[in-house]
Parts: sequence; structure tokens; C-alpha cells
Amino acid sequence: MKALLCTSYGLPDSLAISETPLPTLSADEVLIKVYACGVNFPDLLLIQNKYQIKPNLPFSPGGEVSGIIESVGENVKQFKAGDRVVALCRWGGFAEKVKAKTSWVFPLPEEMDFIDGAGTLYTYGTSYHALKDRAQLKPGETLLVLGAAGGVGLAAVALGKLMGATVIAAASSKEKLKVCQEKGADHLINYSEEDLRAQIKTITNDKGVDVVFDAVGGKHTEPALRSIAWKGRYLVVGFASGEIPQFPANLPLLKGCSIVGVIWGSFSEREQKQNQKNFSELFAWIKAGKIKQHLHKVYPLDAASQAMQDLMDRKIIGKAVVKVGEW
Repeated sequence: MKALLCTSYGLPDSLAISETPLPTLSADEVLIKVYACGVNFPDLLLIQNKYQIKPNLPFSPGGEVSGIIESVGENVKQFKAGDRVVALCRWGGFAEKVKAKTSWVFPLPEEMDFIDGAGTLYTYGTSYHALKDRAQLKPGETLLVLGAAGGVGLAAVALGKLMGATVIAAASSKEKLKVCQEKGADHLINYSEEDLRAQIKTITNDKGVDVVFDAVGGKHTEPALRSIAWKGRYLVVGFASGEIPQFPANLPLLKGCSIVGVIWGSFSEREQKQNQKNFSELFAWIKAGKIKQHLHKVYPLDAASQAMQDLMDRKIIGKAVVKVGEW
């Protein structure tokens, strides 16, 4: 089969389309004919050998796919060949076929096409777990989203608004903030031009924000933490800036706040019933038209490395998807 392969660790321009053997199924896995694959930050870390999971070389990046099941393992009862699904596979998705554990496979709602399906799991799954399970966000609270125009950031903006919060979106350009506003953000901060902490003070009348959603890290982390309200929750979601920040330990003490880690992949494995419940709620909202992914661009498979480069260069607003197969 054809796949985008990483044969040695490096940047997206080191990847190449090549032929590779079909995956071999275990008893609790399914083989999916891939129609589309989402582009995500962990893909960039995988190809640079900077992620917590390390597949053997050569491998294809791409951890979030949509498609049709082609075959199932001997122990699989809940899926069959021909089912339309979305799935997490961690890697292997930028290929014509990929295998996935059944615990990470979900029926694709009839209302969703394969492109939308391939752009939903990582972003909405991560953001909803962060806001619902980790922050326990309540109606009437104030949510600050850093890197609000990225895939998980926009999902957090939309979900925060749907959950009844006042949402402050912080991003690096007017173009990005315009999309955040369209997704429901109540207040906008351009932190490339404005002082983040000063703007938060003004917006909240010096009260601070109840929840900070931070998928970026870097230089904006400490000002955001200093702007948190009493008993606030600071969600550590990721480090898209490439810089892992250091927290002054006195700040959570003085603020009475919590610094909360969010690792959705491990949650989805360890707490499968809660993860399934979350997706039932998310798919219901999608079906009702209450949330919808902001699609930046659809790339063909032979441009998947360019899609990853665009993500690295922060050119993508919302979600990029690679179209792999025809339907």
C-alpha cells in the first residue's frame, strides 16, 4: 500500500511517499481503509523522536482517521466490514490502510462526512476532557484559551461557550481572532500586540480567570497563571510553542489554584467508559449543529508533508485534513 513514511527522524520535508506492507491485525483490532486523516501536533513530535510514544522506523505519522472497516480481528464483535468509522491509531494514518484498537474506534455519525470526521477526535476529545473532566468548568465562569486559533484551541472556545462560560480567546493575529469570535469568543486578546495580563485585568475587572486552557506553553504561561482567579484551574494541555514553561511554585500557593495536567490519550485508554460518554455527548452536539470543526484546508496525500510543515509554521487556523482515499 502507499503511505507517507518517516524513515529517519527529522522535519516534514524528510518524509516521502512510498510503498509499505499492509498492517497485520491482532484479535482486538480492525483494518480501516483510510479516506481522510487529521493533521495534529503530535505528528510533528513523532517524526522528530520527541513524543512519549516511539514507533519503530519506518512508520507513517497520522493518528486520527476516518474511513471504512475492511476487516476485523477474531475477537471483534461490535464492528464489521463496511462500517463507516472514525478512529485513533496514534500513527500510521497517512496511508491507504491502517489498523486500530476497537476501544479507539467510533461509528461515524451519518450527518458527518469523512473530512469532518477526521478532524474531530483529537481536538474535541482533548478539549472536552480538559474542560469537563479536569477543570470541571461551570456555567458563569471565565475561561481563557491560549493559542485559541489552533485545532484544540478553537474547540475549547466553542465548547467553553456551549458549557456556559465567558470565553476569552488569546491568539497572535487579527485574522486568527476573527475566527475565534465566529466560534463564540466573548473577548479577544492579540498577545502579539497587547499585554496579556493587563488585558485580562481589564476584561475581568481585576478578578482573574477561573480556568486557563494552555496548549501552547512558552512566554505566555506565567502571565496567564498570574492572572488566574482564586481557586482557579490551569490546564496544561501541550507545548505547541516548543518551550516547556517553568512555574514559580509560590503562584499556586498564593492563588489557591490548581495546575492540572491533561493527557487525553492516556485518559481514553484508562477510562474508556467516560471517554465513550464524552463522545456520545460531542456527537449529539455535532448532530444538533451546536459545534462544528473549522476546516483550514484539505491536502492530498502527496502534500501531507506540506500540511505538517504548515502546522509547524503556525499557518493553520483550526484543523487541516489530508484526503487519502476516494469515496
